[in-house]
Amino acid sequence: MANAAAAPHEHYTSTGLDSWKVGFWTFIGSECLFFGSLISTYMVYKGASITGPYPHEILDIPLTSISTFVLLMSSTAMVLGLDGVQRGSKKLALIWLGMVILLGCTFLGFQVYEFNHFVHEGLTLHTNVFGSSFFVLTGFHGAHVTVGVIWLTILWFRVLMGKLPPQKSLQVEIAGLYWHFVDIVWIVIFTLVYLIQ
Repeated sequence: MANAAAAPHEHYTSTGLDSWKVGFWTFIGSECLFFGSLISTYMVYKGASITGPYPHEILDIPLTSISTFVLLMSSTAMVLGLDGVQRGSKKLALIWLGMVILLGCTFLGFQVYEFNHFVHEGLTLHTNVFGSSFFVLTGFHGAHVTVGVIWLTILWFRVLMGKLPPQKSLQVEIAGLYWHFVDIVWIVIFTLVYLIQ
């Protein structure tokens, strides 16, 4: 009740957490099931392709390691961006949220390059089982990163216009939960698809 009295515009659940945060954790749970099914499908059909190109022939682990590092660094920038909003520092919030957006776009650039390279090497969605499961899995992940970049861009403009004061930092915190989730999913994908062949 103390929390509700201090901030009457917020809605707290029996856990003491804001209802938006609880709802978003529920959404992330459903996303875990979604990506779990895609990753499971990839693993079930791993090595089942009867025609090439095969993973060991086409995957560029050093290049993807760089893009993975870029995405992981964006999580650090996300934490610093949230801290900037919570402190009420417009400058820090703009710098670090802008960095998350830049790093997210860089990761997407790597993915576009990789997809384009694979297509030129003869691997498409219809080439073999590896192509189908790979493009669906990594494509959906890329779509999630794109949504995150758009979301953070909107928040960046809200900070720029002075419409995201510290008392509204929950908006950035929830976006941060989504961004960290996307990063964690990529770590799993990178490990299972690229490193363990």
